[in-house]
Amino acid sequence: MGLDEDGTRLPVKLDTTSNGEFVPVPLPPEVGRANAEALRRADVNARRRGISRRAFLVSACGAATTLLTLNEAFGRAGRRGGTFAVPAEAALDEEAAREALGGGEFIFDVQGHHVNPAGGWRSAERPPAAKAPAADWEAILRGFPFSGCGESDPVACFSAERFVKEIFLDSDTDLAVLSFVPEPHLAAAPLGMAEADATRALVERLDGEHRLLLHGPVQPNFPGELERMEELATRWKVAAWKSYTQYGPDGRGFWLDDEETGIPFIERARELGVKVVCVHKGFPIGGMTDEHSGCDDVGRVARLFPDVTFIVYHSGYQTATRERAFDARAARDGIDSLVRTVLENEIAPGGNVYAELGSTWRFLMRDPDQAAHALGKLLRYVGEDNVLWGTDSIWYGSPQDQIQAFRTFRIAEELRERHGYPQLTPAVRAKVLGLNAARPYGISPDEVRRHQRPGDVTAAKGSYAQAPDPSFATYGPRTRRELLRRQALGA
Repeated sequence: MGLDEDGTRLPVKLDTTSNGEFVPVPLPPEVGRANAEALRRADVNARRRGISRRAFLVSACGAATTLLTLNEAFGRAGRRGGTFAVPAEAALDEEAAREALGGGEFIFDVQGHHVNPAGGWRSAERPPAAKAPAADWEAILRGFPFSGCGESDPVACFSAERFVKEIFLDSDTDLAVLSFVPEPHLAAAPLGMAEADATRALVERLDGEHRLLLHGPVQPNFPGELERMEELATRWKVAAWKSYTQYGPDGRGFWLDDEETGIPFIERARELGVKVVCVHKGFPIGGMTDEHSGCDDVGRVARLFPDVTFIVYHSGYQTATRERAFDARAARDGIDSLVRTVLENEIAPGGNVYAELGSTWRFLMRDPDQAAHALGKLLRYVGEDNVLWGTDSIWYGSPQDQIQAFRTFRIAEELRERHGYPQLTPAVRAKVLGLNAARPYGISPDEVRRHQRPGDVTAAKGSYAQAPDPSFATYGPRTRRELLRRQALGA
């Protein structure tokens, strides 16, 4: 887990942490060994530079050392489909490390999460007649590991204040979208719209600029959800809708083209003028119907509603399906299901279907072969203008390590030539990291340029940057037992 006996963590946090939607998967042996070796090298390199190990790990050289160590481990294990392009001198040369890992891109993270530790959900009872799985969020969050969080109340590790620190102070993120977990019983939801709006106001106070957008959570297969959409659009000014097709009464989900649920949901979104539908696909949710994790319905509704934007959160990725080159005859789950639906429904690259990388990229950082195929397929078939940056943080702590790893990742030339994958150029990476999301989320070019201006950072962030104190912590469940504690998410 990149953690040694005295609690030191690596700045690139490759551990077994899950976002709570999938069962944590053990690390490949080479990653575990690389984590241990990176900690050893951090000791050596810190002494060579005459600084403490903590100071070394906080520096860009700390992240560079970790990525270089992972490269070596992946090479020995025969995983050469992708690599982190970091020069050897970056392990000790701070300027070289900053050059390799830094960047001036506009970074727009379209999937963030936190909870309200002081909310009534911690004592609220769900309606007796509710047929949705009884997710005991209080027990779930208390069961996660919190070493290094520093809070007496473990649930406070997921607070708005910690969200702001991890996302906006400890990473290069410019804008973000605050999303929600599936919970139609409002009193039992760990984050309500009023609390989310308060977080939006908190973020605005950083510099008085537009920096946090809100999703409007909708589960159209529950009573009253479609009627509630008007309040979400008019009172809370949501930027998009977020729904989980796997989630529903009696553990059964829905399809986006179901006549009784999905179609009325999309039509209502059009009526309200918020024509961006974000849907969780992939990562089957425990206790729910796995069939609705696939992306078959996405292409069908994208063809039916060309004026609506459909963003596929997680890109359909599933940990149980190994990503490889797309093969229509194999009928595989995972990202292939997204590729298949856009091809079958003639949704061309650059169309109204987008692929989002939250949790997907973070998980694939442990396997450069799968990462290369996953990114290559999305860029080729969904389009280099339609792949969106998301991190699913705060579950993984600060997303800075995900940003640094993506900035340096390269798809092997042999794979690109064989499968027609585009090259991950600086221009393509800049699109994925933020520019692509500007279009569906309505961010103007002027606003993008405002965030890209040299020195255009908040006073708080500028002051903090003089003495940064990142936790390098992750907050999601790390074992199956933690995930399933007290029937988490109905499992």
